[in-house]
Amino acid sequence: MFKEIYAIKDGYRGLIDDDIEKMTRHSVSDILNRGGTCIGTARLPEFKNPDVQKKGVEILKSHGIDALVAIGGDGTYQGAQALHKWGIHTISIPGTIDNDVASSDFTIGFDTALNTIVECVDKIRDTATSHDRIFFVEVMGRDAGFLAQNSAI
Repeated sequence: MFKEIYAIKDGYRGLIDDDIEKMTRHSVSDILNRGGTCIGTARLPEFKNPDVQKKGVEILKSHGIDALVAIGGDGTYQGAQALHKWGIHTISIPGTIDNDVASSDFTIGFDTALNTIVECVDKIRDTATSHDRIFFVEVMGRDAGFLAQNSAI
């Protein structure tokens, strides 16, 4: 039986703000080319509060949503686990460029970010060489150095 697919803009913040959009073939037609967080992302520390979680469950149910696929890191997993305890079926997929999710070799986003860094460094190397300069490149990764390590390799 076919189920309708919805996108929740900006993660749990969009859930609490009821920023939920029904997806159609037209709304996802170029999503592969855009990649990344095309529906947005946001941190919502308040989602640890059971009253906020309950509000999220009520909003999901008001849209007829009974299952959630959560793509993210640790905070996303904790939110999904909380929703599961409230009766919402959840699946969590590791999706962080930090690549710091236990029991996963590579997370969604890590490979894309890594290849983007390597492409940029390849391009900036030409400029550094022609100007006889040293350039410093800072990459993301919060507390994890996997992007820096793997891009250096």
